[in-house]
Order: sequence, then C-alpha cells, then structure tokens
Amino acid sequence: MMLRENIRMAFSSMAGNRLRTFLSLLGIMIGVASVVAILNLGRSAAESISSSFDAGGLDTVSIMPRGSARETMVFTEEFAYRLMDEVDGIRETLPVVSSAANIRNGQEISEGVVVQGVTSGFFASNSLEVSSGSFFSAVDNINRRQVIVIGAELADELFPSGDAVGRYISVFRNQAKSFLVVGVLERRDASMGTSYDDAAFMPYNTYVQRFRRTNQVGTYVVKTEDGADAIKVAEDIENYLNEIVGSDYYRIFSPATIKEMADSVTSTFSSFLAAIAAISLLVGGIGIMNIMLVSVVERTGEIGIRKALGAAPRMIRSQFLVESVTLSLSGGLIGLLLGNALSLAAVRAAGWELHMSLSAVFISLAFSLVIGVFFGWYPAAKASRLEPMEALARD
Repeated sequence: MMLRENIRMAFSSMAGNRLRTFLSLLGIMIGVASVVAILNLGRSAAESISSSFDAGGLDTVSIMPRGSARETMVFTEEFAYRLMDEVDGIRETLPVVSSAANIRNGQEISEGVVVQGVTSGFFASNSLEVSSGSFFSAVDNINRRQVIVIGAELADELFPSGDAVGRYISVFRNQAKSFLVVGVLERRDASMGTSYDDAAFMPYNTYVQRFRRTNQVGTYVVKTEDGADAIKVAEDIENYLNEIVGSDYYRIFSPATIKEMADSVTSTFSSFLAAIAAISLLVGGIGIMNIMLVSVVERTGEIGIRKALGAAPRMIRSQFLVESVTLSLSGGLIGLLLGNALSLAAVRAAGWELHMSLSAVFISLAFSLVIGVFFGWYPAAKASRLEPMEALARD
C-alpha cells in the first residue's frame, strides 16, 4: 500500500513540474534510445548478413585452383572423387568450369554471359529451382548433349516475347554452337556476390569436350555432410591440399568461416557503440540526482511535517527513492519506444528486416533502474536525515 502511495506521489510531483521533469528525463531517454537503436541495428545487420550466407549455403566449401601446369594434373575431374576419400565430412564434391561467352537468339544478343559447365547435382546442391522446363540430367552429361539452362534475367533478354524452353540459342566462343534451352531458373537474390539470374549452365562433359576443351577444373563446390562442421572440413581440406600441392596453388572459400567472422565483428562493434551510447545514461542519472536534490529542498516543510507526525527515516527515504526510480524508469520506457521507432526507420531505409534485441530491452530497463537507485539514494538519504524542527524552521 505504501509503495503504491509513493508511486502516486511520484507521478503527482512529475506532473506538477512538467518542463523540469522532461529535462530530467532527456538524458535517460537519449541514452536508452541510443542503446536500443544500436543493438537492434546490430542484430538486424547480423541477421541480414546471416541470411545472405544461409542462401549461399553454410554447408559449402569452395576450392579455386590456381598455379602452373604441374598443378593442372592434380585439379582434374577425378580429384573431386579423390577428395571425398581423403577428407572426412564431405557429402559430395562438384567440379565446375566456367568462362564468358556471347549468347544470341536471332537479333537478341547478350554479351559477356558467364557460362558454367556443371554436373546435374549442382542445381539441387545450390537449392536452385526452375520456373519453366527442367534441369538437364546425368544422361545428358554422359552423352555430352548440347542442352542448356539459363537464368531468368538472361531469358528475358534473349526471349522478350515468349517462353525460352524448347528454343535454340547460339553460344559463341571461338565459334558458334547451338544449344537447346531445357530450363529457365527461378529468380533468386544474389548471394555472397553471386547471381544466377544472368548465367547459363550446360552439362560438364559438354563444356569440356565440345564447348571449351580443358582438363583443369575451375572450381570445386564441396558439400559437407549433415551435422558436419563446415569450418573444420574447410581446415581439413586446406591441410590436405597443403600436403599435395602447397598453399600457393589454391584458394578456399567457406561461407561458414566468413559468417563466423562477420558475426563476431558485428557483435563486437555493436557492443562498443552501445557502451559509448550508455555514457549518456550516466549524464541522465546526474540530471536525476540534481532534480531530486532540488525536490528535497523544495519539500523540506513537507518532510518536517511528516517527521513531526511520526514518519520514520526509512519511510521518507523510500518515498524519494521510489520517486527517483519512477522518474528514471519512465525515461527508460520512453527511450525504449523511441529507440525501437528509430530502429524501424533505419532498417526500412537500409532494406533490412527488423530484428529486435531482447537483451537491449532488459539492459536498458535494468540500467534505468540502477541509475534511479544509484543517483536517487543520496537525495533520499539526505531527506531522511532532516530533523523535524530544522526542516520546519527552514521552510
């Protein structure tokens, strides 16, 4: 009952001095709003980055050979199967070759298209779907058939007036070769800087034997087994390659490794900025202590009357302490709403999805409570130590 009465008196005091109350709350509001906005933005940025990595496949490790002719004898199609035997945790290894080419359909032409030679399992491993037609099959790869799957954007460029499936296109390198379009990929946002919408895919054997003769694989896409640690698999692959060719003749890219680094950097940076923003909470706390000291002076007569009527020091102390905490928590709640509103506006401007940080809510409110108690304790204690006659005489 006493707590309820103290809270009612606190709000009554705040309402009686609106301008002073607002100025007192300003520091807490700005501090809490800043902390909440920064932590929300940090989490939203991390989730956006994470989504991008997830789309690229956290169970993927890419090996990109480079070097002289001696290493060419290592990085062949057969190396994909050898790697699976030598390194644990690998579900499949897909060889990929690629180059730029011009593609034409009648008068429509697309220049500098990335044409990739892949096995039929490439599409499922990269979670690709077709909007029309189908993917080419393992039989198409074995028989080196001149069939091709194209991205949605490329299909729009080459076939602006109709469906591309079942039509023939000319793919130019040294000479033009005719390919039957068997499928068009569904549109998909670029992931890790890679877009499939403007690319073209033909069977691996068709590429290396009919389109561009080569015995060197451009990239190996390694898919890890379910439950396997992609980061450890990448390290094991790196150790194995160092033994057989040396570190100068390949590069490894693992989305899981990059994601782990990005998460760590984002978390550290957000925490650092939030710590800086929290300084304004201390400034707000000093403002609350100042206003509470003024309040004690203004209400000296009230304190004296209450003490003369038998109010114990702890009752006076709790009254002013509750008022300080109420003031601080009110600023914290307003700052929380303001911080979330700022976060929403910022993520919409950045094109992200808002992910609210629950830790920001608890940290901000906890800070507000601690600030209220810490900076309200001295004024409350000072009020409780006033002697009744002294207080009435001052008034």
